[in-house]
Amino acid sequence: MDQFSIDVEGNSPSTGPTMEVWDPIVRLFHWTVVGGCILNLFILEEGKYWHRVTGYIIAAVLVVRLLWGVVGTRYARFSQFFPTRRKIVEHLQDLREGRTNRHIGHSPLGAVMMLVLMTLLTLSCLTGWLMGTDAFWGNKSLESIHALSGNAIMVLALLHAASAIFEGWRLQENLVWSMVTGKKRK
Repeated sequence: MDQFSIDVEGNSPSTGPTMEVWDPIVRLFHWTVVGGCILNLFILEEGKYWHRVTGYIIAAVLVVRLLWGVVGTRYARFSQFFPTRRKIVEHLQDLREGRTNRHIGHSPLGAVMMLVLMTLLTLSCLTGWLMGTDAFWGNKSLESIHALSGNAIMVLALLHAASAIFEGWRLQENLVWSMVTGKKRK
């Protein structure tokens, strides 16, 4: 068993016992958005039927996640991880000074990234939907905003993934795998 594997009791040899952090709704939201963004940014033809369907699916899971952020499980709730200025400054100081600063849920910088990505997803879904209406059909400004939000999502998602891999290495915890299993070490 390597340092990132987990046995049937939920223990990892190098990290010890684990706990459920990311519930199924959070994980389903995360991986649906990942898949949908890959499809819409790299595979499906812009504006065509399956591109729009994928956008509507992303919009639907985004609405569910926003509601779940209010009424969901402990680590899913926005109130648990909302990144205040003080939390962000302390987190940056910890990073600069080399302190471990491990967080069970979202770190303050991770929370900022998540909220920015959710805002951009909302903007992308809204502008995509509006471009299909009679009132905004062919609106170049809206098309530009939609394209810009999609490109920003792509760049920030890559930064998010790289940060998760780097932090996982730094903290000796497979953060990507935790979004698959829902478990992190206690």
